[in-house]
Amino acid sequence: MRRSLVATAAVAALALAGCTNGGDSGTTTTTPTSGAVSPETVAYMDKVCGAASEFAKVEKTAPKLDAGDSAKLKAEMAAYMGQLADAFTKSAEGLKNVGPSPVAGGDEAVTKMSETFTSLGTVFTDAKTKVEQADANNATGGLQAAGEAIAKLSELADPLRDLQGVPELQKATQTAPKCQEMQRLNLTPTS
Repeated sequence: MRRSLVATAAVAALALAGCTNGGDSGTTTTTPTSGAVSPETVAYMDKVCGAASEFAKVEKTAPKLDAGDSAKLKAEMAAYMGQLADAFTKSAEGLKNVGPSPVAGGDEAVTKMSETFTSLGTVFTDAKTKVEQADANNATGGLQAAGEAIAKLSELADPLRDLQGVPELQKATQTAPKCQEMQRLNLTPTS
């Protein structure tokens, strides 16, 4: 049992490492290259990227694999799931508060982004509960839930993918400072 616990945790940690480091799922965002973008649109996208990137700023400490102490691993994994849940919830709330979009389709796109972050927050909250409820001597079920939650991070390979249908907002990401910061943090694929 202990071996499967460690194997499951290893898979979860590796999957998370790939996703939180901006793991590219092979998709890229295409951005229009012609036409000017209004300063209002750039300012709006700065708010959107600032809110979306909040999840990256919340301290998240991945559990260290310790084959000898399953209770400790269980507690650390539960704490980690809680940190991720809080991070995504914070971004979702921030996206809900960016204000009205200056371009058509922007409100819908940002609402969809917020829903994605809310959904991920719920997934990690549920995983935290399952990890906490798992038997420390046979925590595989709880760690499996953590691994499944971490696998959901692929939905966020490009946090701005919901903007693909709004060319003006995509174009604004090229100059909005917080969108540029997201790219420097490798949180979004480059076009």
